[in-house]
Amino acid sequence: MITKNEQNEEVSNFEIFEKQKIYSERSVWGFSLFFTTLFGGILLMQNLKDIGKKKEANNILVLSILYSIISILIVNIPDNNNPSLSISLNVFGGLVLSKYYFPKYFPKKENFDKKSIWKPLIISLIVAVPFVFALFFA
Repeated sequence: MITKNEQNEEVSNFEIFEKQKIYSERSVWGFSLFFTTLFGGILLMQNLKDIGKKKEANNILVLSILYSIISILIVNIPDNNNPSLSISLNVFGGLVLSKYYFPKYFPKKENFDKKSIWKPLIISLIVAVPFVFALFFA
């Protein structure tokens, strides 16, 4: 259907609607890498909630929580004190979220605008910084 905009120009109804904003695939991967898979999963969960897929959003949250718990258990095996293991597990978790689940639910990511990461970044830092201090000063 063709309508006229404020400047009296003909536009289709598809051009009238703004693109919905979601956190990018790269943001999901980055938060998974630099924080934990749980943080990347929360971004993907929020994307899914924003497009009305609440069941899928809850599934991603549960998956991210379980993966993070398993990662913590693996990293903290007493005889296996390897710092690079934690990073490797975060990279793998982030890749699963960003390269499997993200394209599964957002196959045409060009149909969405990118949402700013500043708010989740600040929240993530507020949550993570006390844990980092606890590790260094414990």
